[in-house]
Amino acid sequence: MTDKIVLYEKDGPIGLITINRPDVKNALNLNVFRALNDMLDDIAKDDDVRAIIITGAGSAFVAGADINDLLAFDSIEGWSASRFQQSVFNKLEKLGRPSIAAINGAALGGGLELALSCTFRIASAKVRMGFPELGLGIIPAFGGTERLVRTIGHAKAAELILFRSMI
Repeated sequence: MTDKIVLYEKDGPIGLITINRPDVKNALNLNVFRALNDMLDDIAKDDDVRAIIITGAGSAFVAGADINDLLAFDSIEGWSASRFQQSVFNKLEKLGRPSIAAINGAALGGGLELALSCTFRIASAKVRMGFPELGLGIIPAFGGTERLVRTIGHAKAAELILFRSMI
């Protein structure tokens, strides 16, 4: 197995991005965001890529942010990292070509935020989605609440957030 944390394959006009940290259920850390950011820049320059699919390696899509990464930040570093991470998801959202989140397992916290940044979401029947960080007093930091409202409407988004519901 490769040691790359984000994989990219191109099959004709389709680009496939795989978050590749199955040992930690593809938890997002700063290195994943950096790799994804660079990959999206490359894809934006490739006119042959007409659509992209994003998935996770192993049994999870993305189970959220890497807690070890978060614990290493002081408040200023955390704020700066959050702004950068949100900018990567904004870049995905505004890529100018369709993106599909192929949700093959848990899409929690940052994983749900990643899926919400895509144009479409296709999930297996066994998927769990939600923002469990709300139970810890942490807000979705990558633009997820805003995207959730735009995707499922105000009332359903409020229900999911205020009741910390899992789908």
